[in-house]
Amino acid sequence: MSALQRARSPLAVGVIGTGRVGAVLGAALASAGHRVVAATGVSAGSVVRADRLLPGVPLLPADEVATGAELVLIAVPDDVLGPLVAGLAELGAWRPGQLVVHTSGAHGAVVLEPAARAGAVTVAAHPAMTFTGTAADLDRLAGTTFGVTTDFPAAARALVADLGGQLAEVAEAVRPLYHAALVVGANHLVTLVNEAADLLVRAGVRQPARVLGPLLDAALDNALRTGDAALTGPVSRGDAGTVAGHLQALGEQAPDAVAGYAAMARLTAGRALAAGRISAAQAGPLLDVLAAADAPPPSPAGPSPAPAPPRVRPAGRPAAAPARGTAAHDAVTARLDRPTGRRTRAAAGPDRPGGTGSPAAAGVPAAADPERRAAAATRRSRARDALTVRAGHTGRAVGPDPTVDRSGERPVRVRSSA
Repeated sequence: MSALQRARSPLAVGVIGTGRVGAVLGAALASAGHRVVAATGVSAGSVVRADRLLPGVPLLPADEVATGAELVLIAVPDDVLGPLVAGLAELGAWRPGQLVVHTSGAHGAVVLEPAARAGAVTVAAHPAMTFTGTAADLDRLAGTTFGVTTDFPAAARALVADLGGQLAEVAEAVRPLYHAALVVGANHLVTLVNEAADLLVRAGVRQPARVLGPLLDAALDNALRTGDAALTGPVSRGDAGTVAGHLQALGEQAPDAVAGYAAMARLTAGRALAAGRISAAQAGPLLDVLAAADAPPPSPAGPSPAPAPPRVRPAGRPAAAPARGTAAHDAVTARLDRPTGRRTRAAAGPDRPGGTGSPAAAGVPAAADPERRAAAATRRSRARDALTVRAGHTGRAVGPDPTVDRSGERPVRVRSSA
């Protein structure tokens, strides 16, 4: 029987890692009536956080923290977790009935196997929340979801309840996918917001936060409530000319932002196509514009280099499959038109001279030489193949949760048994 499954008396808690997460969760357990008896703190920032959030708690080596606690909370960087747990097992720090919990999003309960072999109750409980490492985080814990992987659900439920959160079960096999989703939703969101703010500053906006705040609040709320129906903007309308104008402006004034804009535009086009917001005929010109943005710059003026000798395929090596761009594009179109039995070809593009959806018509110059045209065609083919897969996807994406930031915490010192 684990400590939390016994009588509801205060538990002796040890915190290994007083970074942004560990110090806050330790303070939350103290607020729930438990006793934090020891903690580790290596970096200067960790020592300061422990002093502010866990006043009077002694900072000891990790093995002493573990042996003196009924509930051991481990909040260390992902790459440190496995060696730390194994090292403490070698020192005999784990014992039967002890509750051992880690907060990593990337790892499940398997990483705690050395403690489990000693009879400990093991739980992976990742709080889906960003942390500042201050007392302000304690209020945010209320209602926070913890991604839990464990063979001891009763102990996990009691722990999460004491922390004021709610539990979401995550299978061991999909733990990396779960964590990747939160990284995309939270860590990458911070990058996107700051990138947008930087671009506004370059455009002469002095207070970008004032402009972005209401817009981002509404976009996030709509996305969480309605999924892809919340998509707005030029990509969701198929406005290839507007996208081309954006890429031209970025290329001239913020070239470092072109790659990120193009990558997000492709993802948005795929989701808009799958949701029926745009047709395959509209998606084609968008992909052409994005492929043109990826094309390498033309060679500087000068004598043309000698033509390269023809490539000879090694014996026994199969020939490359032909490009599938047109076939994939037609397949997407046919799938979208299946209810009426009507099959529609895409509007004329760069493969169909004079089409209004071509990069030139949208304001992007055509490729200057055959090699660039071939490279652009290959990129379009791959992108359309990706859109074909996306169009066949019928599941609705679930709004991502924020994730944990354990920055500032360094590896924990384990006292040698020698």
